[in-house]
Amino acid sequence: MAVSETPGTRTTTTPVVVVRRVRDVVPGLLAALAVAGVATAAGAEVPVVGGPVLGIVIGLLLATVLAPGPRWRPGFAVAARPVLQASIVVLGATLSLTQVAAVGLSSLPVMLGTLVVALGGAWLLGRLLGIERDTTLLVGVGTAICGASAIAATQSVLRARESTVAYAIGTIFVFNIAAVLAFPPIGHLLGLDPHAFGLWAGTAINDTSSVVAAGYAYGGDAGPYSVVVKLTRSLMIIPVVMAVAFLVARRGGAAPAPGRRPLPWTRLVPLFLVGFVVASALTTVGVVPTSWHPAVTAVGTFLITTALAGIGLSMRLADLRRAGVRPLLLGGCLWVLVAASSLGIQAIAVS
Repeated sequence: MAVSETPGTRTTTTPVVVVRRVRDVVPGLLAALAVAGVATAAGAEVPVVGGPVLGIVIGLLLATVLAPGPRWRPGFAVAARPVLQASIVVLGATLSLTQVAAVGLSSLPVMLGTLVVALGGAWLLGRLLGIERDTTLLVGVGTAICGASAIAATQSVLRARESTVAYAIGTIFVFNIAAVLAFPPIGHLLGLDPHAFGLWAGTAINDTSSVVAAGYAYGGDAGPYSVVVKLTRSLMIIPVVMAVAFLVARRGGAAPAPGRRPLPWTRLVPLFLVGFVVASALTTVGVVPTSWHPAVTAVGTFLITTALAGIGLSMRLADLRRAGVRPLLLGGCLWVLVAASSLGIQAIAVS
C-alpha cells in the first residue's frame, strides 16, 4: 500500500486504485500509439513533413470526425505528458555533449545570435500583435531551437492548452515546408559554399527533418554539416526549458507561505531534463555507442509522435479557428528574422 501526502491531507493508494487508473489509461494510450504508427509510416514516405507533425494532424482530424468521449482522455493525457517527457530523455542519448565543440567556435555566434533574435523577437512581436503569452512562447521556442521537439519539451513544463500547442506546431510546420522549398535555391543564388549553407540551414530552419531535407538537397557537405549544427542547436533546449520551468514555478507562487514547505527542486529542474543530460553524458563517454543512434532516434521519434498524437486527439479544429491568424503572422516574421540574422552574423564573422 502506497501513502501520499499533500498539505492538510493524507491519501492512500491501493493496488485496486492503481489497476483502475491503468485501465482508464489504456484505451486513449492505445489510440495514440495506433495514430503514431500510421503517422510514422506516412512520415517515412513524406520525410519533409515527418511523423511527429503527421501525428498531431491525423490525431486532430480523427478527434474532429469521431469526437472521442471522456473515457479516452486519461490515455491521451498520459501520451501528451509522461510519454512526451520520456521521448526527450531517449533523444538525449543521440546527442554527445562534445558536439558543441565539434562544430567549432565559428558556429556558436550564429547559433546564439539567432536564439536571441527568435526569443527577443517573439516577445516583442507577440506583445505588438496582442498574442497570448503561451502561444508566443511556444512559437518563439519552436523557431529558436528545434521546431516540434522544442515545443513539446517546453509544453512539458508550461502546460499550455492543447489548442495552443497544436497551433504553434502548425505554424512551425508551415514555415518548415517553406524553408525546404526556398532555402536551396536562395543559397545557390547567394553563392553560399556547403558549410555556409549548412550553418544557415542548421540555425534558421526549425525542424530537424526539414534541416536534413534542405541540407542534402543543397549538395556537397551541406547535409552532414547542417545536421551537426542542428544537433548542437538542440542542446539549447536544456537552458531554455529550465528557464521556462523557473518562470512557471514563480508564476504559480514559488515562495512558500508561512508553515508550508518550499517547492521541491523538481519543480524548478524537471526530472526529464536531468534524464536528458544524463543520457547525453552517457553518449559522450561511449556508453551509448554511435551504432545505436539510428535505433535510439527511431524510438525517440516514435515516442514524440505518440505524444503529439495524444495532443491532437484531445482537441478540435474549432479550437484552432478561435486562435486567429496572428500567431501565423508571428511565425512568419520570426522565420524571416532568424533566416536574415543567420546570414548577417555569418557575413560579419567572415569580414
